[in-house]
Amino acid sequence: MMLSLNDLLTGFLDTLTGHLALAAYLLAVTDERAVWRRLKKLPPLLLSPLIAVLLSVGLYAVPELIMFQYYILSFIILMIVTFWVRWAWQFRFWQAFAATCMAAIFQVAESTLSRVLFWETLPNESSPLAAALAIYLSISIAVSLLLYRLRFGKWFRLLLDNTSEIRRIALLLFTLEAVMEVSFRLVYGIQTQFLAFFYLLIAVMVILMAMLVIYFAQRFDALRKIKAQQNIIARQRLYEQDLEMIRRETRAFRHDYKNLLAGLSQQAATGELEGLRHTLARLDAGFDLRLGNKIRASVQIGNLQIPEVRSLLLNKLTVMRKEGVECRLEVLYPVTAVDMDIWDFVRCLGILTDNAMEAASDTKQPWVEILMLAQDRRVFLRISNPYANLIEPGKMWNDGWSTKGAGRGMGLSGYQHILKNYPNASPCTSWENGVFVQELTVEDRR
Repeated sequence: MMLSLNDLLTGFLDTLTGHLALAAYLLAVTDERAVWRRLKKLPPLLLSPLIAVLLSVGLYAVPELIMFQYYILSFIILMIVTFWVRWAWQFRFWQAFAATCMAAIFQVAESTLSRVLFWETLPNESSPLAAALAIYLSISIAVSLLLYRLRFGKWFRLLLDNTSEIRRIALLLFTLEAVMEVSFRLVYGIQTQFLAFFYLLIAVMVILMAMLVIYFAQRFDALRKIKAQQNIIARQRLYEQDLEMIRRETRAFRHDYKNLLAGLSQQAATGELEGLRHTLARLDAGFDLRLGNKIRASVQIGNLQIPEVRSLLLNKLTVMRKEGVECRLEVLYPVTAVDMDIWDFVRCLGILTDNAMEAASDTKQPWVEILMLAQDRRVFLRISNPYANLIEPGKMWNDGWSTKGAGRGMGLSGYQHILKNYPNASPCTSWENGVFVQELTVEDRR
């Protein structure tokens, strides 16, 4: 059996509409806010329906594969879209695959329900193709907006951030998507009197799948917070150990100080001014070496009265010290609260600190300066570092962008994505004379 030109055109339009619906669901499940930026990358995806039609012609030429044609084409389209998502969102492969499968679950479920709906409402007449596809695409946009409203994408992004389990998550979503594909094909074998029940079954299945995703995301979020709390406790203990070490050093220095004073008195009595200056310089250097720097650091850390923030910076200071990156920390006044979800603020601080540390490590004299100021009902954060690589303003906000090349770092897109939920947070980025600066001001909304 040969495919007519009308069949090919109908198949192309149907597949094209399905791709547009899939793109709408992708924007929703990734909680994308910069919609226009993603839509500008849509044209290459529109080649996929053409590829699908050409492949269908080839599959029709092999009779043994006709009964598997739908599943083969569905899998090929799934992979094409996955690579498009990987390029458009700069995701890693398994992240792109998981996002594509999640969007495909909604898209195939809607295709199934739409087909059943058309059969129920128009049993004896054929609806114009353009009208049917327009209704189908309108439903896709409406459901995508509903997913935005329900903040489904926020939970799903948490799963995408779970890099240790992303492969298992992607395979689970692929299995669920395959179930939806089989359900779609079963529609053709359902008798008319059972269509309403099948409609309800599909609707319940997709709702349960969405709830399962949210459950896993909430569980991951809870485990992440528990782990963060454990890290806070561990860092607090290290902080207390540092304070105890300062106390012991102070006692030892006090003993040495008495001996040095005795020597100074003797030198002063004999008029040995050069020796006196030398001893005083050694005393000052010894104090800075043994106590001064530690006391200053403990005072700065002590001004951070938010345990989660203090824990993160203690951890980053430890990492920088091990990697030979000098860190200058200044917390001029006690920081007791910030008008953001504290975990979102910690994520922002972690992204900026990690990016600064990575960029500074490429320079001859690596350093990172962290300034935090709480004043006038606002919290001001400033992180600066030297950089040796090329700054590309048009790419630096993309997922996966790094000064060391694509795919090496988170870039600043995750940071920007978090801040979209906080109109009271104002970021600022600047670079000049080899110094890169990130600033964040969080106003109190009360």
